[in-house]
Amino acid sequence: MTAYILRRCLYAIPILVGVNLITFVLFFVVNTPDDMARLALGAKRVTPDAIEKWKAEHGYDKPLLVNAQASGVAQLTDTIFFQKSARLFVFDFGNADDGRNIGYEIRTRMWPSLALALPVFVVGLAVNITFAMSLAFFRATRYDFWGVVLCVAMMSISTLFYIIGGQYLVSKVWSLVPISGFAPGADAAKFLALPVLVGVASGIGSGTRWYRTIFLEETGKDYVRTARAKGLSELDVLFGHVLKNALVPILTGAVVVIPLLFMGSLLSESFFGIPGLGSYTIDAIQAQDFAIVRAMVFLGSVLYIAGLLLTDISYTLVDPRVRFA
Repeated sequence: MTAYILRRCLYAIPILVGVNLITFVLFFVVNTPDDMARLALGAKRVTPDAIEKWKAEHGYDKPLLVNAQASGVAQLTDTIFFQKSARLFVFDFGNADDGRNIGYEIRTRMWPSLALALPVFVVGLAVNITFAMSLAFFRATRYDFWGVVLCVAMMSISTLFYIIGGQYLVSKVWSLVPISGFAPGADAAKFLALPVLVGVASGIGSGTRWYRTIFLEETGKDYVRTARAKGLSELDVLFGHVLKNALVPILTGAVVVIPLLFMGSLLSESFFGIPGLGSYTIDAIQAQDFAIVRAMVFLGSVLYIAGLLLTDISYTLVDPRVRFA
C-alpha cells in the first residue's frame, strides 16, 4: 500500500514540472514581457521607455532562462523563470500588480469558495445518485423515460440561465434571499442559499445521466443475475450489490473534484458577488494581472494532480486488487 502511494506521488512530479514549463512558455515566450507591457499600458502610452519602466516595476526586465551578465548561481536565479515560475514549486506566489500578496489573498478567499462549492458538491452528489438509482430501479418505464428526457433538457440549458433565472425568480420576484453579496459567519447562509441551489440544479442533468449509465451497466452483469436467482429483492440487489460495485467509477468523477473545490466557481462567484478564488481569477483576467492568473493556473494544476492521487488511493479502499496494480 505504501509503495503504491509512493509510486503515484512520484508519477505526479514530472507532470507538475511539465505543467509549470508549459505555463512558463505560454506566459513568457508566446506572450513576451514586452507584449504584457503593451497590453497593460494601452495604446496611448506605449513607448520604449514606458515598456522598459513597466517591466522593471513588475520584475520582467531580467533574462528568461539564463542571465549571462551574472556570475555563479545568480545566472540561473536572477532570471524570470526562477523569479516567476520556479518559486511556485514552494508556493511562493509573490505579489500581484497592485502590490497585494497573492498567497494571502488565496488563503483568505478559499473559504468563501469552499462555503459555496462544498454544499454544491455534497448535495449534488446525493441528489444525482438518488435520482439515478430511482431511474435504474424503474428502468424501461414511463418514469425512466421522462426522467431521462428531463435530464437531457436540463443538460441543454446554459448555467447562465439557471443563475439569471434564479436571481430573477427567487430574489427579485419572491424576495426570499439577497440577489448577490456575501457576509462572514452565520450570515453567509442567506447569501449562499441561492448559489447552492443553482449549482445543484445545473448539475442534475449530466450527473444523473452519467450515474444512471453506470448503474444500468452493473445491473446487466452476471453477479446481479446470480443475486436475483437467489431470491434477493430488487432493492437489496440495487443497494447491496449494484451500488457497492459502482463505487469505483463513481469515485473517478467524485474524488477528483474535491481538491478543485478550493478553486471556486468562476460564473457563480462572479454573478453572486462571492469573494472567492473564482471571482478573484475573473477579476485578475479583466485587470490583466498576469501574476495572479499564473499563480491560479499553477494552483489549479497542483489541485488537479492531488485529485488524481486521491482517486488512486480511494480505489484501494473499494477494490483491494488495485493495491497490487
